[in-house]
Amino acid sequence: MFKTKYLFLLVFIALFSCAKRGSITGGPKDTIAPILKMSFPQDKSLNFKGNEIKLAFNEYIKLKDIAKQLIISPPMKKMPEITPSVASKEIRIRIKDTLQPNTTYSFNFGQSIQDNNEGNAFRQFKYIFSTGSHLDSLTLKGTIKDALEKKSDHFVSVMLYEVNSKYSDSAIFKQNPRYITNTLDSAKSFKLENLKAGKYRLVALKDENSNYRFNPEKEKIGFYQKEITIPNDSSFELKLFKEKLKFKTERPLIAASNRLLLPYYGNSKNTKIVLKNKDQVLPTIITKFPEKDSLQLWFQPIKTDSLSVNITNENYSKSYKIKYKEAKKDSLFIKPVSQDILSFRENYTIHSSIPLTKFDKSKMMLTNKDSVAVAFETSYDEYKQELKFLFKQEPLEKYKLKIQKGALITYLEKPNDSLLYKFTTKNTTDYGNLKVVLQNVKRFPIILQLTDSNGKVKETAYSERETTIDFNLIEPEKYSLRLIYDDNKNKEWDTGNYLEKKQAETVIYFSKPVDVRSNWDVEQGFDVGQ
Repeated sequence: MFKTKYLFLLVFIALFSCAKRGSITGGPKDTIAPILKMSFPQDKSLNFKGNEIKLAFNEYIKLKDIAKQLIISPPMKKMPEITPSVASKEIRIRIKDTLQPNTTYSFNFGQSIQDNNEGNAFRQFKYIFSTGSHLDSLTLKGTIKDALEKKSDHFVSVMLYEVNSKYSDSAIFKQNPRYITNTLDSAKSFKLENLKAGKYRLVALKDENSNYRFNPEKEKIGFYQKEITIPNDSSFELKLFKEKLKFKTERPLIAASNRLLLPYYGNSKNTKIVLKNKDQVLPTIITKFPEKDSLQLWFQPIKTDSLSVNITNENYSKSYKIKYKEAKKDSLFIKPVSQDILSFRENYTIHSSIPLTKFDKSKMMLTNKDSVAVAFETSYDEYKQELKFLFKQEPLEKYKLKIQKGALITYLEKPNDSLLYKFTTKNTTDYGNLKVVLQNVKRFPIILQLTDSNGKVKETAYSERETTIDFNLIEPEKYSLRLIYDDNKNKEWDTGNYLEKKQAETVIYFSKPVDVRSNWDVEQGFDVGQ
């Protein structure tokens, strides 16, 4: 019995010792991408006649985001069937389209082919074949930028349309390009390969629905101004912009018994609206619906079955007849637009839910922390329905704005209830000052803007001849500087138009952020000629 226990103890110790010597691991992590072992037909085949391609790899692979990553050039009307959808050592491509004669085709898989275990991508793998007796080998390269924003879009399609007897500028709305590539999710540069010699139109498109057609309502476009002849060793820069649509409207909606809502596209400036009850023209007020492309048409409630609306804007004219039905009247709400801490660069502003028509300044009072009255003026923006209070601000001050009942009257003759707003100012040392000295400005007028890290415009200055521009008492922040050449002198950036061959107004960014800190005076040179 003793010997049996002793033997058992020795075996246990031996096993424990073996276990302590080491442990089983999975080995080093696999970082090697899949390798193509062979293809049928062979890569870069000539006189391709079949409709099926097989690609064999050295390990099990999977396809990720194949619909988004795969770029076929020239594009096919019918997308090929690619199988399998599960892990496999083989990819099969079944072509469903009729191939063009004497054409070089390229299948760029981007980063869609990955090994099954670790997801290592076979980056930018291309399979090429020709339906003719040779492979086209010419290339075209360039870069993509946004016409306004500092950051560029990902997954931008870059396309070449062959300029021949059948070509027209409307091709981008109706047909596939001759060649296509895509920047995918990382690169700002592009390279079109396996091209044949000829004349082309170069276009970039943020193709949201991947149909190779330009949709101006939703998509950005960029284009080179002239036709391009290939071969060409130049590098081309394309700037993407969203076109401003021509003005048009949709059918008005009854929003309340005293208000119509008019959805629109394009620029609503200079829009004129006539509202009629039979032959009677009704007095109206036109305002902008906040944060949406809609106009509001305000009128006195009326008893009627229908109303007619006539809209004109430059060359646009449209009439609607709408059924009028009873609905609730709009209620009056007045709220502040400004924050509780008022910046020295803005005026205290309130917004009214209904347009205001009468103002009694004697029923309004602005006082400081010592209850001393502060002189002020008011300014009303009817289009935005905003009332501003203009006064000289003092640092480290506390203000009270009292608006008595009846000080504000709406167009419906409804008075406001009593209102009280409190707000403060910070010390001037809590802000910074920035002086921008512009160099090599080519033309005037210009718009100079400060944007934050998200591209939001924080400050704007307009100059018709000055090259030194001061931004005083601005919030401490790292700003991007951008200059806009305001060629049409309308004090805003204007986009381009493809059919009119009009590029967007030129925008130039300073090369690095400008750090403005509290109680600092910063002077920054900006050479816009570089």
